[in-house]
Amino acid sequence: MRTRIFVPGDSGAVSVGADRVAAAFIELAKTGDKKIDLVRTGSRGMYWLEPLVEVETPEGRLAYGPVTAQDVASVWEATLTGDTGHSLCLGLVDKIEFLKKQNRVMFSRLGIIDPLNIDDYQAHGGLEGLKKALSTSPDDIVEAVAESGLRGRGGAGFPAGIKWRTVAAQDAAEQKYICCNADEGDSGTFADRMLMEGDPFLLLEGMIIAGLAVGATHGLIYVRSEYPAATKSLKMAIDILRDAGWLGETVGGSKHAFDITVRRGAGSYVCGEESAMLESLEGKRGEVRAKPPIPAISGLFGQPTLVHNVLTLASVPTILADGAGAYKALGTGRSRGTQAFQLAGNVKHGGLVEVAFGLTIRELIEDFGGGTASGKPFKCAQLGGPLGAYVDEGMLDLPMDYEALAGAGAMLGHGGIVVFDENTDMAEMARFAFEFCAIESCGKCTPCRIGAVRGRELMDKLIAGKDIDSCLTLIKDLCEVMEEGSMCAMGGLTPLPVKSAIKLFPADFGLAPDGVMKEGANARAQAT
Repeated sequence: MRTRIFVPGDSGAVSVGADRVAAAFIELAKTGDKKIDLVRTGSRGMYWLEPLVEVETPEGRLAYGPVTAQDVASVWEATLTGDTGHSLCLGLVDKIEFLKKQNRVMFSRLGIIDPLNIDDYQAHGGLEGLKKALSTSPDDIVEAVAESGLRGRGGAGFPAGIKWRTVAAQDAAEQKYICCNADEGDSGTFADRMLMEGDPFLLLEGMIIAGLAVGATHGLIYVRSEYPAATKSLKMAIDILRDAGWLGETVGGSKHAFDITVRRGAGSYVCGEESAMLESLEGKRGEVRAKPPIPAISGLFGQPTLVHNVLTLASVPTILADGAGAYKALGTGRSRGTQAFQLAGNVKHGGLVEVAFGLTIRELIEDFGGGTASGKPFKCAQLGGPLGAYVDEGMLDLPMDYEALAGAGAMLGHGGIVVFDENTDMAEMARFAFEFCAIESCGKCTPCRIGAVRGRELMDKLIAGKDIDSCLTLIKDLCEVMEEGSMCAMGGLTPLPVKSAIKLFPADFGLAPDGVMKEGANARAQAT
């Protein structure tokens, strides 16, 4: 009898030794009568337990973690003897509380299947959405997406159905494109990478369905240069789907044609913005375009282009397979379906949590994340990437949905949550926001290009305790100019973390709790 053992091939798991663990199992299989079938999977998203090893047993998969190469022999022995008392044994995977409390939709197969085994993918529900789409009219596919309430998961939360209707309505176009923006550049985010490495067929299936719906025949995936494993996985998956007849001149034996190519980005954060990405895909410098026209009307090479990020397109197969109503039943208010939240920074249990919208920030950080990794009191968390606002202890009971966060001056973004403890100097974090913008600005508009540099300089003076009053006055004015005058969210959102840090933690900026300036040139030193 052969035993199946599952070891993640995910980049996060590999970075902490998963390849060495897999190699150790392969070596073990060469000795004696040990019969092992090793399967490399995606990650379950419990990064504090990586490398996570799962062993198939009659009762289900038994999990061990974090496992090193030196632990492999004892893990195997425990498996043979049925000893669940091993120090690394976590019990059955299905009973791990971190996973039990989630609503896995996009990530339902991660950690379960071989990412590049098309039969494994179909055995776990893959291609059901595409098969249904092939027997559904394009208009009905578009309406199903609109009815589901799906909104763009890239950060803006724009209703996906409106984009689909707009692209579909461009009947006179010579060519239409589906562009997937996989330039996941926000600090503390990794969901796109996990999905591209751990379940690439899902993204490709979503793109094919989108092509059928809006009349596009060509899809492009723009992957950030720092994701070589994801790029390799996608290219291999495309070849497999093409050989199986799901891509190319005919999709699944139908009259529809659709093919996909992968393009690697050049390291520009701004290319996370859709028009800058399109410029880069056309071989130009990655700079934002003035709008209108919008990409849905005049996008890649001037043709109608449907642009979504990875998680938006990965939601589409489920909507088609299970129906718009089932998807819409998840979530709250105008935030429907599930969101992949990524816990990072100073958090005990960093990883990925997919749940329906409406869970509070506190539940994510404390229940799933286990609080701070340092054990020191929580100070704040930054939501939505390096240009997102900070939330403090008093805001932790906010529900994680688009409208609730916007009402509190925060944003959901791509679902990243970076946690900080009491030792964090928020003046330094405000400086980082300006510095980040100064480095990553595409340089096309003056408020962003120059404003970020001036902001960093003002923060340097403030941190040194020089002219704090005048510095803060100038920073306030500068933030207004950047918000109102920048061409895209790069400059327009940079003031968000700065202003929220000043508002929530005035003492770190030399202000009294009531926001009034303290006297003296060394006010910040006195306050801290």
